[in-house]
This record gives sequence, C-alpha cells and structure tokens, in this order.
Amino acid sequence: MDVGEEPLEKAARAGAAKDPNTYKVLSLVLSVCVLTVILGCIFGLKPSCAKEVKSCKGRCFERTFGNCRCDSACADLGNCCLDYQETCIEPERIWTCSKFRCGEKRLSRSLCSCSDDCRDKDDCCINYSSACLGEKSWVQETCENINEPQCPAGFEMPPTLLFSLDGFRAEYLHTWGGLLPVINKLKTCGTYAKNMRPVYPTKTFPNHYSIVTIWLTAKYQGLKAGTFFWPGSDVKINGLFPDIYKIYNGSVPFEERILAVLKWLQLPKDERPHFYTLYLEEPDSSGHSHGPVSSEVIRALQRVDNMVGMLMDGLKGLNLHRCLNLILISDHGMEQASCKKYAHLDKYLGDVKDIKLVYGPAARLRPSDVPDKYYSFNYEGLARNLSCRELNQHFKPYLKHFLPKRLHFAKNDRIEPLTFYLDPQWQLALNPPAEKHCQGGFHGSDNVFSNMQALFIGYGPGFQHGAEVDSFENIEVYNLMCDLLNLIPASNNGTHGSLNHLLKNPIYTPTHPKEVSSLVQCPFTRTPRNNLGCSCNPSILPIVDLQTQLNLTMAEENIIKRGTLPYGRPRVIQKNSTVCLLYQHQFVSGYSHDILMPLWTSYTVDRNDIFSTEDFSNCLYQDLRVSLSPVHECSFYKNNAKLSYGFLSPPQLNKGSSKINSEALLTTNIVPMYQSFQVIWHYFHGTLLQRYAQERNGVNVVSGPVFDSDFDGRYDSSETLKQNSRRVRNQEVLIPTHFFIVLTSCKDPDQAPSQCENLDASAFILPHRTDNSESCVHGKQESSWVEELLRLHRARITDVEQITGLSFYQERKEPVSDILKLKTHLPIFNQED
Repeated sequence: MDVGEEPLEKAARAGAAKDPNTYKVLSLVLSVCVLTVILGCIFGLKPSCAKEVKSCKGRCFERTFGNCRCDSACADLGNCCLDYQETCIEPERIWTCSKFRCGEKRLSRSLCSCSDDCRDKDDCCINYSSACLGEKSWVQETCENINEPQCPAGFEMPPTLLFSLDGFRAEYLHTWGGLLPVINKLKTCGTYAKNMRPVYPTKTFPNHYSIVTIWLTAKYQGLKAGTFFWPGSDVKINGLFPDIYKIYNGSVPFEERILAVLKWLQLPKDERPHFYTLYLEEPDSSGHSHGPVSSEVIRALQRVDNMVGMLMDGLKGLNLHRCLNLILISDHGMEQASCKKYAHLDKYLGDVKDIKLVYGPAARLRPSDVPDKYYSFNYEGLARNLSCRELNQHFKPYLKHFLPKRLHFAKNDRIEPLTFYLDPQWQLALNPPAEKHCQGGFHGSDNVFSNMQALFIGYGPGFQHGAEVDSFENIEVYNLMCDLLNLIPASNNGTHGSLNHLLKNPIYTPTHPKEVSSLVQCPFTRTPRNNLGCSCNPSILPIVDLQTQLNLTMAEENIIKRGTLPYGRPRVIQKNSTVCLLYQHQFVSGYSHDILMPLWTSYTVDRNDIFSTEDFSNCLYQDLRVSLSPVHECSFYKNNAKLSYGFLSPPQLNKGSSKINSEALLTTNIVPMYQSFQVIWHYFHGTLLQRYAQERNGVNVVSGPVFDSDFDGRYDSSETLKQNSRRVRNQEVLIPTHFFIVLTSCKDPDQAPSQCENLDASAFILPHRTDNSESCVHGKQESSWVEELLRLHRARITDVEQITGLSFYQERKEPVSDILKLKTHLPIFNQED
C-alpha cells in the first residue's frame, strides 16, 4: 500500500505548487486574444462594421446591435438606421423598386421583390428592370409606329384592353399633361380625341354601360373576356358573366388590379381572355371631394398616370407593348360645385312634402306616393308653375318628351315624366337640407358642356400613330372594339364605320342604307282649281303662269337639282312610303302622299341672296300635281287661335331677281304649324339664315316635319301616325311633334356650296310646341332667345335621320366612313358661351 500510494501524493504536491503561474499564463493568453479581436474590428474590419451600422440592407427585422438597428423595436427606441423605412417598411406597401431596394434580401412580407433572384422567382416589381438593371422604362423610350402587331408566341390575335379612369375630365390632359408623362406619351404616340362626349346624364353607370357590354358579344363569338371592376360586370346579363370578373371592392389597391390583368395575360392560351377591362375610381373620388381645380386632383392624376405607367412597363416586360391594343377612356368630366349655385324647389312651391326629387344637375321629379300616383300626377301643371318664375332662372322644367332630342332621355318609364335642365355649374334640390355635392365637384350635366367631356386615347398596332381626331360620342366605342377584335357587333346605337379614321386597317366598310320606297310620279292633272279661301296680293303671278313654268323638262330638272340639291337627294328609308319629287326653280321637295305634306324640302341660300319682308300668311296657290286636301286651304286655318301653316321654302327668299318667289306659295310647300312656333320659324329664315349664308359663303338647307309621338327618337309608323292625328274642323290632321333643319356648307369658306370638297354641317330638331314658355319670351325680342333655342336643340345628323327616316349625302364621292364622321359630329359648348 505505501509503495503504491507514494507517486500519487508526490504528483498532488507538485500540482499545488504550480497553480499561481498557470493562471497567470492563461490570463495573459486570453488578454492577447481579446485585444486581437478588438484591433481587428477597429482596423481590419472597420469598413464592414460601419456599413452594417449605417444601413438596413440585408438586416431587416434581425436583432443585430450597433449604432442603428433594423428590427421592429427600433422605432420605439429611436435608433433605426436612416434607410429603415425605405428598406424594411415600404416594401410591405409599395409595388416598385428603388435604389434602396435593388439587391435587397428577400422579405416575406413585401408586395413584390427587388432581390437579385426575383426574375427566377417571377415576383419582381414591375419597374425592376428600369430601377435596378438600368434598362429604359416604357415612357423613356421614343415613340414608335407599330405597323404590324408584334406578339409573343401563343397570341394569335392582339388582345384589347379597355382601361377606364373614372371622372378624368378631358380638360385635365389639356391643362396638366406636362405632369402626366405616361398618358401624355400615349396621347402623342397613339390616337387622341380632344374630347369624347358622354351620354346624358353624364353619370358613371349610364356611361360605362353605354361603352360596353362587349364581353357578351365576345363570348357569343367564341372569345373570352376578363373584367376587373367594370360597372355592371358583376351581375348577369342575359344570364351570363364575363369569363373572369371581380366583385367590386374599392379597397383593392390600384396596383393589385393592374397586376391581376397582367397575370391574366399570362394564362394558358385556352384560359386567357382576348378582351380585358380595368377600372380605377380616380380622379373621380378626388374631384368629388375637393373639386376639379385642386391640388388633390392633380395628385390623383399623377397617381393614375403612375398606374398607367405600371401597366405599360408590365406589358413591355411581357413583350406585349407592341401587341396589345389599349383604349384609355373615362366616363365623364367634373364640374366645380358651389352652395351658391343650388336652386331649391321649395322657394317656388312652398310645401314639397308630396314630391320627391332626384337632386343634381339632371334632376327628375315624381310624387311621394309611388306607384299609386305616378301616372296620375299633374306633371304638366307643375311644369307650368315652375317655368319662367324669375329673371335668369337657372333651371328649366321639361316634360321629358320636350327635352332636346340629342339627349335621348325620354323613352323609358324609369325616367320620370318631369325633368329639369340646369345651366352649367348649377344643381337643383328640394330644399337646402337636401343638397348634396354642395362643395367639391359633381357631374351629370348636359353632355355637350365642355367640363363634362371625357378622355379617349387609343394606342397599339390597331390605331393610327400620332393622330388627333375630332370629338365623338362614347356610344361609338363599342363598334370600334368589335373591329379590333374582329367581332360582328350586336345591334347598337352607334354608327358602325364612323371611327374608321382612328384605325390603321379598318375591317368594316360601311355603306349607305338602301332606299326602301320607290319614288312615284306627280304629273300635272286636269283637276279644276278650288277656292282655297286665300287673299293674295295681285302683284303675285297668276296661277296659270305657275302651271306653265313648272312643266319642266328633264334637262331643266337637272339644272335645278345642281343648285338646290348640291349634295344629293335625301333617300327615304321609311317603309311603305309614297313619295314623289316636286321640282320648283328655287327648291325641290319630297312630297309624301301619306302625310299630305313634304317629308323634306331643299334649297340653297347664296352669300348675296336677300330676304324680302312681305307677309304671305294668307296666300296659297293650289299645286295641281297632287290631290288637294282641306289642310291645304287658307280657310282651314282661319279663326284658329293656335294652329296655322308655315312654309318650308321661304317665299321671302330673293335669289337675284326682283320677282316674288311665287312657287314657294304652292300648297305643297306648307306644313301645319302652331302660331307660337311661327315666331321661331320666321326669325330663323328672315334673320339667322341670311347671316349663316354670309358667314359660310352660302348654305344648303334641308328642312321638314318630324313625327315622334312616342318620343323614342325614331319616326312614327303609319299606325302610330293614325293613332296620334288631331281632329280639326272635322278633318284628321297630322301635326308634327318637331321640325328639323340641316344646314350644309363647305368647310373651306372660299368655296361655294356647289364646289365643296369637304363639308361642314349643322342640324337642329326643334320641338313644335303651342307656346314658347321654354324660352321665357315675355317682353323679349326674338334676337335674345331664338338662336339660343336653336343651339339647345342642336342635334347630330344621325339623330335627324333616325327621327325622319331619311338618309343624307348619298351622292357624295367621299368614302362613306367620312360621311358618317360628319353625320355623328356634335359641337361642344364652351362653359363661357
């Protein structure tokens, strides 16, 4: 035992003796290591440490310590790195790359990525290439004329995208275009209309409905459609939805909507739509809240411009920017609201508890007790009570069938019988508490007011390059989109072919409608003359001379035609109509045996023609080429306090001869006319027409009666005419509901009407009323109100054609599409006018 234990004891004693020195050595070694690390950080690793401390790049939400932090607690501690917001927080709420984000460490909560591997992951922000790789964005590239579609594999035809910016007033681009680089480039490089006319009332839903529902047409013809929040797309129409659609949710970010459409464009070929719609609520929302002239609207415009830029960059990234046809559009404009420009019905009616009013600039009135009193309510009496109540009254009450025909706002039971037309910038409410949009902005006014005009830009391989076109109505866009998609349009209110000049290669060639009723002959007869009960001035030629001078040869008729019908004879599209041509030396008429009056009369007023002041109110000559009717006799109208007759071709027109135009006194040149309307008719012919002829170097006039008793904007059928005839002195009389006037001259005022290369035209559809209360004429001279009335009731020539069953300009040599462009034109009224 002793021998065995000795070595252990010896070792223990030796170890105890060495302990102090061992600890000193170990302490020294540790001190050297620590000093080495510190010196390494200070000298060798200083740049790296400093970089980590100053930037959050690659450190977002990591609990690393230093001079600044990048975790969620740094905001409370106040020691965030300077780029914390841009690098760590903004990726959660923005959809773009920036210099702070390029090459970022992938963040799970970011909306899109700017990391180096984002292309492999297919989650790059739209502007990654331009922000991080130095490539040009779409807006930075120069304009290019895309002559042919350049589409990726799998796209057999260019898709079409209809993109609506709600409430984008046309004037915004005129005024603020310099702040909107993307939209301004689309305008410059594509096809741009300075104004696009909305439908009336100029509200969001009626106009979006009027522009589409092309997705139905696409589906019926084998194409697919995808819509993102287009009004009306989330309800069934004819039992159908678009192939892809979204239930409206205004909280969905604009960027998310654009990315969704870009994703749809990447779907497999058998799932991918051919037609797309996209909708943004701006700048409408900002316009309502702050008014159209506000910094908030400018910011909203810049925001939507960024969204359009995001779309274009996305299309470029998909190589679709030379393939897709884009239509950038809005539904209406915006007007500045003012509490001082609100009219109130209680001011005139007192108690208004029994009526309800749809407030605003296109107000409508109905009884409170609906439906019981809807049809029995005295709308006409209330309209009279509210008419002309004070000087400079800013609203006019209208029974809806008296509204200007160009508004097309009557033929529906959902439109109340009593409506109100408001001056620009004015609105109507029952009383002050019922005011809405008293501040900020509003819309809904007359669709020819300049501040109600909408945006239209077309861009892509289907559109003209760098073209600016005249204004047109949004009902024409449907046919345009059908042409871009090679679809056959459904029956619609547009005029197919009228926008051919917007397209590079129009696929539709319009033609004039065919005349469906053959002309009949109206030769002179041996019928004995009747006593018409007239008293003519003896200086007028005797009747026997009229028969002799109107017995014309074909050669003489051709000479007359060149002067009176320089743009061709109106064609009659009415079915089963019996019409003959009556030639006189100064005018030609299309006389209808069905209504016993001309459907139309045409004559030309040259610059130097003058009008006499003779009164021919009781002088008629019997036209022996047609059978006489009691409505052709002076005696028929005597002692009638309201109804008389008017001349279509004015007998006062003197074309370079001292002789009276006695041919205009023929019974085939008159129409039944209320005496109140004669005031308008006489002032137009005696004053305005002469002035127009001087200003335009001559003007051709076509005028005639209109029959639209069911106020649908289309000519009455023979059955409807019979049902609405009036009985006067035991005689059935057809009294026109309106009269139309079409004025045509040369666009070049140095050319006379017979020499026109390009035409300019104006049309009017004037309501034929028993009084002139519409114009509040009491104590006024005609010069102060007649021309204003004409302007209010101006119309498209297509409106005249639809309501008369006539077709104009069929003998012109221009392409029919150019004629349709003329027919659908309607001038915009400046707010200051």
